[in-house]
Amino acid sequence: MTGKRTWTLIGADGRPYESTLPGTLGGHRRTKIYGRLDCPGAARAIARGGYVSHRVFFADEATAIAAGYRPCAVCMRDAYRAWKGGDGG
Repeated sequence: MTGKRTWTLIGADGRPYESTLPGTLGGHRRTKIYGRLDCPGAARAIARGGYVSHRVFFADEATAIAAGYRPCAVCMRDAYRAWKGGDGG
């Protein structure tokens, strides 16, 4: 089989698209939270089960925000505090 590998990412419009580059951030479609791919909170949720079916990926933070997601309080504390203190929370 030939061809480039692709990843499904979520765009700023909230719709999925195919990318030749993997996402840099992960998110949860139902809670509208995004964070680092190595987030301990997401890892715990994945271990409990059920989380993976709602997992989405973003190219960058600006795209996640534009799609209506907020930063994770566990792995992105500074961004979360800024969001919480601003218009988001």
